Amino acid sequence: MNFQLMWTIHTLPLWFLVFSLFLPRIALAVYWLESAMPPFHLHGWLPLIVAILLPRVLVLYLIYLDQGISLWFVIHLVTAVLVWGGSGSYHSRRRHRNNY
Repeated sequence: MNFQLMWTIHTLPLWFLVFSLFLPRIALAVYWLESAMPPFHLHGWLPLIVAILLPRVLVLYLIYLDQGISLWFVIHLVTAVLVWGGSGSYHSRRRHRNNY
């Protein structure tokens, strides 16, 4: 049995995959300014609106277009679920603290 862990990176640069885990809006802006996202054919207002409102969804979409469901896709999906799941408890905890 031969086990290999393959780090498949086709078009998306490694700096984008790592940087977008922590600051997805800034990573999308830098990547857009650097290369204008040529292989993904994202034109119009919809990518801009999604990048502003839900940047992690756009990053997941870009990774899926580039690599399919890969290790990077799963890492970003887990990060998105943790961020979205944890943000609700922060706001409710903050609301209770302000009532006292």
